[in-house]
Amino acid sequence: MAAKITYTIQKELGDLSIAPNGWKKQLTYTSWNNRGEKFDLRSWNEDHTAMTKGITLTKEEALKLRDILNEIDFDEL
Repeated sequence: MAAKITYTIQKELGDLSIAPNGWKKQLTYTSWNNRGEKFDLRSWNEDHTAMTKGITLTKEEALKLRDILNEIDFDEL
């Protein structure tokens, strides 16, 4: 039997996209299984009761990702 996963979304930081079915790809600041909060990127249904697989980032990882994205010339890709 799979362990129950708990989560508390501390803050919704922004929506990246909204699908026709209402699911939102969001960046949130979320605590998983009563651990410290992390930056979390995944899709959620409208009332945050169902989710897709996603990624979590520590503050340091989020800052590194920001730096990498800031260095990319998106017009060259």
